[in-house]
Amino acid sequence: MPRRYPKHPESLPVIESAQQRAERVKAEKGFQARFLMREAGITEAQALDLIELIGNDTNSLLREARLLKK
Repeated sequence: MPRRYPKHPESLPVIESAQQRAERVKAEKGFQARFLMREAGITEAQALDLIELIGNDTNSLLREARLLKK
């Protein structure tokens, strides 16, 4: 039996290239860094270091950023 796909193209899985993924990850890190800078008052370098160490868990990042600021 042939495989049936949904009628709506937005329902199909999106496949991104390695370059697209790298660009998306970079943009997400920038967004998180700006968020941490605004919410905790840390520098961009500190924010980016935390993101590299902790990952993308917003609650953990914010907790550690606030501790850095003290």
